[in-house]
Amino acid sequence: MARVGSLTGTPWIYVMVAASVLLDVFLPVLPSGVLIVTAATAAAAGTGAATGHVPQNVPDILALTLCAATASVLGDLVAYRLARHGGERLDRAISRSRRLSRAQERLGAALSRGGGALVVLARFAPAGRSVVSFSAGAAHRRIREFLPWSALAGLSWATYSVALGYFGTRWLGATWLATCVSVAALFAAGAGAAYLMRRPLKPAEAS
Repeated sequence: MARVGSLTGTPWIYVMVAASVLLDVFLPVLPSGVLIVTAATAAAAGTGAATGHVPQNVPDILALTLCAATASVLGDLVAYRLARHGGERLDRAISRSRRLSRAQERLGAALSRGGGALVVLARFAPAGRSVVSFSAGAAHRRIREFLPWSALAGLSWATYSVALGYFGTRWLGATWLATCVSVAALFAAGAGAAYLMRRPLKPAEAS
């Protein structure tokens, strides 16, 4: 954490955020959300409370949000393309996984109804983004069905993560308490999204 903190005052923080968010579709264990919260915390700590001016030695909030959102969409598209062209081996792997098969079923039904809010919800759940992106590609869903929801999911998740770190620090001060509360809120949103994704399909959804 100290190493990350030393990088928040340099442009490399954007590189770290982009790489972490891009790759966590393949490695969900990467703490991309925590990294964004940390960077946003540094931005809030270096912001003048009266003027709202962000000095050059702390991350810019808008740039941080757009960086994370863009990397999220790019990662989704890479996973989608790999799964779409994965062939029979990937299809067999998905059929052997109850979780992936169920996600593919729900995603297909949601996208066909134009209700891809499931894609947005999955972005907050641990590994949910991976399951949905790979399932969308493996099911050969049309890109115009998936991409707008992926963009909305990436922007929503990035905005939420940045807001947690930024406003948590502005309200609670630049303390470990602010960081812990922000990270806890991030994990709480993930747990809630995971719970909603595990809910069984309703008859209308399954048809």
